[in-house]
Amino acid sequence: MRTSVRVRRKDPPIDGEGNFYAPTILADVRLGMAAFDEETFGPVAAITIADNIEHAIELANTSDYGLGGCLWTSDIARAQRIARRLETGGVFINGITSSNARIPIGGVKKSGYGRELSHFGLREFTNAQAV
Repeated sequence: MRTSVRVRRKDPPIDGEGNFYAPTILADVRLGMAAFDEETFGPVAAITIADNIEHAIELANTSDYGLGGCLWTSDIARAQRIARRLETGGVFINGITSSNARIPIGGVKKSGYGRELSHFGLREFTNAQAV
């Protein structure tokens, strides 16, 4: 099993004080690698190539996390069918993960529980008291 990834970086590091992590693309990422198995935050894209759509769904659902996913296609009906099979709190079709106060958003699995925003999220931040 291959355990390394190719890192593609075009820009040189930025000099100066402070912390900076350049946007990075990780190619050839596989199941079992930290970039596949863990939640990464920051400007990192981990590229995993699936054999077909069934394999892609299987790979996506293998994750212990499930905050959001994005599908890019010209076949919206197909994307909606695929979205229903993904174990994630939100699926965005032809757009990036985002939030809107009218629509509940939240994760599943190790990405959290419950929902924020909309009427579903009102109780997330309410403390009820029984007397």
